[in-house]
Amino acid sequence: MTMTLDQAGESAASLNDAVSKGGQGYIRIGELARTHGLTLRTLRFYEDKGLISPKRDGSTRLYSRRDGARLKLILLGRRVGFSLREVKQMLDLYDPVGSNTNQLRLALEKSEKQLARLHKQRLAIEDAIKELSEMMMEILRHMPPNAASRQPAQAGDP
Repeated sequence: MTMTLDQAGESAASLNDAVSKGGQGYIRIGELARTHGLTLRTLRFYEDKGLISPKRDGSTRLYSRRDGARLKLILLGRRVGFSLREVKQMLDLYDPVGSNTNQLRLALEKSEKQLARLHKQRLAIEDAIKELSEMMMEILRHMPPNAASRQPAQAGDP
């Protein structure tokens, strides 16, 4: 599933609107983890890295709308291959009252570099698939006719 920055923000907003209707405006760690398909350990790890900062009520972690929006962006960044350090750099430039030009410029710069890396990886994967397919065909040519119980997978097959 592909998610844009706008969709991440809208999704985070709708999640937190639902939480706000409960009157508290905060969501507990278990509910946030379930909503995003994450473990509690993952959320605690993101907190330790300074990516999210829940409010504490004793030992209970309470996540705000801001934390939910940041989490959506963290997950988007990870899906497209950014390191947590890169995600944090981009998130930390956010200014709720500013134009966020620096944040957007950094996000664009990092995105261009990551896109180039992904294209390079795709080419390497395509080459590896081709070589492996050719090797499998060569192996089949050297096997007796009844020894191979099936045909090798074609490029693009899982």
